[in-house]
Amino acid sequence: MKSADVEVVVITGMSGAGKTVAVQSFEDLGYYCVDNLPPALLPKFIELIEGGVDKVTKVALVMDLRGQSFFDEFFRAIDSLREEPAERIHIQILYLDAKDAKLVQRYKETRRTHPLAKSGLPLEGIKKERELLEEMKGRAQQIIDTTELKPVQLRSKIMERFSSNVSEAFTVHFVSFGFKYGIPIDADVVFDVRFLPNPHYLDELRPKTGLQSEVSSYVLKWKETKQFLDKLTDLFDFTLPHYKREGKSQVVIGIGCTGGQHRSVTLAEYLADYYNPHYNVYASHRDIDKRKANSL
Repeated sequence: MKSADVEVVVITGMSGAGKTVAVQSFEDLGYYCVDNLPPALLPKFIELIEGGVDKVTKVALVMDLRGQSFFDEFFRAIDSLREEPAERIHIQILYLDAKDAKLVQRYKETRRTHPLAKSGLPLEGIKKERELLEEMKGRAQQIIDTTELKPVQLRSKIMERFSSNVSEAFTVHFVSFGFKYGIPIDADVVFDVRFLPNPHYLDELRPKTGLQSEVSSYVLKWKETKQFLDKLTDLFDFTLPHYKREGKSQVVIGIGCTGGQHRSVTLAEYLADYYNPHYNVYASHRDIDKRKANSL
């Protein structure tokens, strides 16, 4: 089937069933996400998305509906979009549910008050909301019961169902840097490669960077570099699948040398190329031009 111009997922369901985790998961999948968009604005919103300069093809909308008038607007909006040609708009409803006892437990743990519980008792609000959402659940194409699911497990289910390429949901980012300029604050783990032979001390290599073959060949030719990369890739081969399994959307790995120009750049590029067939991989070089800028 030919894919639609815009894929729209409406996230709804019981309060406390995991809508926050769901919308965060869709963000990691590259969806443009909006929380609590009024149903009457849905057709206009899609029209604006389609006419935007930056083409948005995947949209996830959280709709938390609590009154009959809102439901009427919602169903009218959904029906109007479904009248569009199938190749233009594909819309589906994801309904999140959980057993009453589990929802009560979650409300007690968070000390939140259910929005429909006038007396303050969570179960009262839960029962009223379940009645209101009965038709919504009947219209849903996807239903996930989160009663026994941890947040990471709900995230995994959403990834499985809505990711066209599961690897897109997990990104490995190798960042080269110079210790003289400080450690990247967003790095999950940092490796120090200042023990490797330094091209800085060779006049012909000093002005170059690890992006140039003369420098990378020099750094990679040493026995200690090869041993280090063997040990490092063995570590990553073990840890990266576990990061992914636990629901992390990305891992930022810092590779640092003295100035962030030669050794760290070479190894970041090598590792990015090594893991590119297996993950969504990026390499960036925070300090590669710092020395040049400081010399001006």
